[in-house]
Amino acid sequence: MHRTLTSALALALAAAASSALAGEPSPVPAPTPTAEDPAILAPIVIVGSAAEARAVGGSATYLDEAALQTFGYADVNRVLRQAPGVVLQEEDGFGLRPNIGIRGSGTDRSARVALMEDGVLIAPAPYAAPAAYYFPRLGRMTGVEVTKGPGAIKYGPLTTGGAINLTSTPIGGGADEGLAGRASLLGGDFGGVRAHGAIGGWIGTGTDWQVGGQIELLHEQSDGFKRLDNGGPTGFDIDDAVFRLGVRTAPGAGMAQALTLKYQTLTERSDETYLGLTLSDFAADPYRRYAGSQVDVMNVDHDTLQLTHSLDLAPSVNLTTTAYRHDTARAWYKLNDVRNGAGTGWVGISTVLADPAAHPVSLGILRGDAGVVSGPQGLRVRNNNRTYVSEGIQSVLTTRFDTGGVSHELELSARYHQDSEDRFQRDDVYRMNDGVMALTSRGVDGAQANRVGEAEAWAFFARDTIRAGRLTVTPGLRYESIDLRRINYPTSPPGRAAPTSVVETGFDVWIPGVGATYELTDSVLLVAGAHRGFANPGPGSDADPETSWNYEAGLRYDGVVSLEAIAYLNDYDNLLGSCTASTGGGCVIGDQFSGGAVEVRGLEVTASWDAGDAFGRGFGLPLSLVYTLSDGEFLTSFSSDYDPWGVVAAGDELPYLPRHQMTLNAGLEFDRWRVNASVNRVSGTRAVAGSGPIAAGDRIEARTLLDLAATVALTDQASLFASVQNVTDEVYNTGFSPAGARPGAPRLAMAGVRFSF
Repeated sequence: MHRTLTSALALALAAAASSALAGEPSPVPAPTPTAEDPAILAPIVIVGSAAEARAVGGSATYLDEAALQTFGYADVNRVLRQAPGVVLQEEDGFGLRPNIGIRGSGTDRSARVALMEDGVLIAPAPYAAPAAYYFPRLGRMTGVEVTKGPGAIKYGPLTTGGAINLTSTPIGGGADEGLAGRASLLGGDFGGVRAHGAIGGWIGTGTDWQVGGQIELLHEQSDGFKRLDNGGPTGFDIDDAVFRLGVRTAPGAGMAQALTLKYQTLTERSDETYLGLTLSDFAADPYRRYAGSQVDVMNVDHDTLQLTHSLDLAPSVNLTTTAYRHDTARAWYKLNDVRNGAGTGWVGISTVLADPAAHPVSLGILRGDAGVVSGPQGLRVRNNNRTYVSEGIQSVLTTRFDTGGVSHELELSARYHQDSEDRFQRDDVYRMNDGVMALTSRGVDGAQANRVGEAEAWAFFARDTIRAGRLTVTPGLRYESIDLRRINYPTSPPGRAAPTSVVETGFDVWIPGVGATYELTDSVLLVAGAHRGFANPGPGSDADPETSWNYEAGLRYDGVVSLEAIAYLNDYDNLLGSCTASTGGGCVIGDQFSGGAVEVRGLEVTASWDAGDAFGRGFGLPLSLVYTLSDGEFLTSFSSDYDPWGVVAAGDELPYLPRHQMTLNAGLEFDRWRVNASVNRVSGTRAVAGSGPIAAGDRIEARTLLDLAATVALTDQASLFASVQNVTDEVYNTGFSPAGARPGAPRLAMAGVRFSF
């Protein structure tokens, strides 16, 4: 597929270049959706625009295509620095498998955040196994929405922290007939390449109907910035393709409707590992990778099929229905544990790196130290082979009406969803001989893990946006009925003829929420909200669901300066923690732990000002601030085998929750060129729950990162682009999970061309 994508991208680039150099005018862009003219995606997005984000009764951030293009990030971690309240735990430096939390929800594999693409849940198995081992590539997105507060209950089932929706490229063109397209080709450090192209549009049929289609291709690759001791690969290679077909009524043709079919397919190979470094080795060479990770590799295949129908039943009534199916197969072949010093058993890699002095022989095997011969059973590599299916249908009815002097925007939705995770895993055993790993025993597929987790859910949601003069109140109510099942199959010998046990659980939950805004003046808007937080446990778990009450209040000011300040409190009745290899292991993978009562408090501030416009200059000088203050603590004492918590005393701070996060942005913009800078500061935090001074082995140091980007327009359709991430080449440790210290990305420069027509 790689060669096919490259050829297609070359043709797209050539076509775009020809159009750009000829100076042909662009087709008229598609009109901006309005309340009177709902677009096909309008009813299923969270916010929809920056203006709507500032009007909702709750905290919301919308980053449009222009904002995403400013720095051209492919790493969602860097994009989400522009959204307050979002907590990020970097892992691989490229954002391949992000760890995103919102307002103290926990970051591991973004499993406590509702993730969507085009309004549809996108995690491999959102109910049965929400860990985001697949995440859509930012290179093909045109918008990013982050919603917190009462707006988070719209999609579920994860409503405590918030929701993130990624908007993909719609079919090009506009109301007029004709094609529209875009293409870009960027190259940079460490063999980095990003090639992206999309071409499509709508064509009239001579009747009341138009037909449309689009092809979009994305290729990304890198040789990686880490250095394996034996010189092996540490990079990645991703191909992502999207095909769309559509039919819609022409403008003014009566009852408006549209039908769109979307098919997306992605393949990824990334030579990534869970094995980090000891603190002393990190200090000596942070970009080193031990020889024990030389065979580690992740392979992912993901396919999405989505059919969306939108119908305007009346000028103020829209019904949108989406049927969807996601198939994800991932096999992460990676080092799991190493022979202990006595040679009589196995010890996890996180345990070795957490206390290397206690495991000198095991550490020598991991490093592949000269002269170290492990014996035939030195390292155990697990083939974490899993397949996921996620499918369902959702329908949303939106209508607007008035009752006396009060206006209403009523939304009613229903969704039927089912998903599953199938684990069929094995362990292979290797010898380490002077830095080179050799397979000595291949395991039996299914002998390590042989089980299926399933979920079936019905969800119903109602929300009314009620406007009476300067007051807007938005009550909402969600109902979820969730049935979970875990089917355990024999592992010795492995088989699927008959299960060894079946564990079934079910939950019926009501999730209310209400937001309110009041226009104190034409420039000042008061905001407040409260909602119920909920996250279901996984199949087979005996843990209680995660529940909370969440509150927020603040204000928005729109004048020469735009300002928003919102304080929040997430009051957990029960915080849930899930044992995964990515949290460091040390417990039975899949087990869940109750953290009891927890409070997370914080303040989110955003501000923006264009100094050039304010002083009447002939250029733009945009300045903006994004700041988050977070404070989270356990209210009860307990002991658990969950690595990030361990032994907890009441008053202990939550792990991986930095107290301060701040991003400052500045730009200089003229008609044909612009330069932008972004400075991100994250305060130090702890990797394990605790209080007082942080031990060196648990301390994640503060960091300050500077990014620069520049764009020069050659014509109205062609431009040059360049960016440098981490300009000062700061070395920083992103955390101690999954195992050992892990570096963030060093200085990365990319440059290339962009075309559109």
